[in-house]
Amino acid sequence: MRHLSFGTRTLQRLPVEPAAVVRRRPVWVIALRMVLAVVLGVASAVVNAPGAQADESQYLEFYTPPDPLPVGQPGDLIRSEPSRLVLEPSGQLGAFVGTGTRIMYRSTDAQGKPVAVTGTYIEPDVPWPGNGPRPLLAYATAPYGMGEQCAPSRLFNQGIHASLQTGFDLMFNVEEGFIATLLARGFAIVVTDGVGSGVHGPQSPQFLNRMAGGHALIDAARAAMKLPATSLDPHGPVAFWGWLAGGHAALSAAELTSSYGPELQVVGTYAAATPTNLADMLPGIDGNFLAGATGFVLRGIMASYPGTEQPIRDVLTPRGLEMLDNTGRQCLMQTGIDYMFRHLQFWFNGDVFEMAKNDPFKTILGAQRLGNERPTGPVYFTHNRWDPFGPYQSALDTARDYCAMGADVTFWTNEQPPLFNKLDVNAMLPVFVDGERSMAWVTDRFNGVPTASNCGEL
Repeated sequence: MRHLSFGTRTLQRLPVEPAAVVRRRPVWVIALRMVLAVVLGVASAVVNAPGAQADESQYLEFYTPPDPLPVGQPGDLIRSEPSRLVLEPSGQLGAFVGTGTRIMYRSTDAQGKPVAVTGTYIEPDVPWPGNGPRPLLAYATAPYGMGEQCAPSRLFNQGIHASLQTGFDLMFNVEEGFIATLLARGFAIVVTDGVGSGVHGPQSPQFLNRMAGGHALIDAARAAMKLPATSLDPHGPVAFWGWLAGGHAALSAAELTSSYGPELQVVGTYAAATPTNLADMLPGIDGNFLAGATGFVLRGIMASYPGTEQPIRDVLTPRGLEMLDNTGRQCLMQTGIDYMFRHLQFWFNGDVFEMAKNDPFKTILGAQRLGNERPTGPVYFTHNRWDPFGPYQSALDTARDYCAMGADVTFWTNEQPPLFNKLDVNAMLPVFVDGERSMAWVTDRFNGVPTASNCGEL
């Protein structure tokens, strides 16, 4: 098995290897079989090895930033080294059609300060069959957790992270199928860990912060262009790609490119299930399987605006403080399991929904809203109408704001009906259902195909 493929067909303009033909089944069938096999294997390993814990010491040397940072500019490489790429821990059940390089590069955090960010660049083994030079996708993933062990660049080495270090600490590289498929179609890919994620130290990721997320993704593209011995044109085309919190980073990058990365040739931005207004997320998080993501949001605010840490702790109950501290060490699966379906009110001393309407939270949350600046290049939204996590109306409002600024916007509504919505099915599944459509849109941008904006219909 050389690579994975999504959907029931492949794009004619970008043929894939013949081995993919045997796997042209609906993506949900492939995903279900893989998840069942993996979960059974991981559960067996954990049950039979009660002292199991992942060896994170192998990462400490690379992921500890130099202090002070070397002199340089945003996007400059600090260090790089070869990186093992696997779809699952054994490395026997398939492979990425490319070569991985772990990178650390300079970027800029929410406060405008220089910071070290890590990530992975993947050089394809196959040629780019489209027009022009090889394209680069600057990729921001969904949130994999607040613990440094959960960073996407570490999961590429493991496929699955599993240990008992902080409980049942389990995380899948849930987007590896997309990345493997795009790689096999000739795209070079650089995946950022984001500001504060992966690097060894006491900090938390600056989660869902507009400035930090956009800067890290733009600078990942710059860093990839500076790597030696790649097939990239240093001035070649770039697209931003992101899902969930990664979509927030991708749209942030599109908004910030004109001022922060004007030299980049951005041909488009893909954003799936993106929460574009954080204040609107609160009702959906309440009682949700991922209610513990409240800790991610709070820790993201604390990391981005250090002066808020004590005020945030002051409004939390003992239960809330426990949740805040625990989620800072965990990957997403354990956060979900530990705090599933909890109601937010038990974590706060007052009415959390009223708190969000008043400062400092109102101003902080408002600063992360997307839609106030015109993005560079065309933008493609894909969003389910009943998304429980990132409200559909918020995403639609952002798309309309972009349209009003004269941006080129395509907004695709996924109509998958509500299904176990407190389990976030309508935030998680539609991106895979619409995988081929999304990849076709990005491919067209690199091939110079005219867009089909639907601003007039929104």
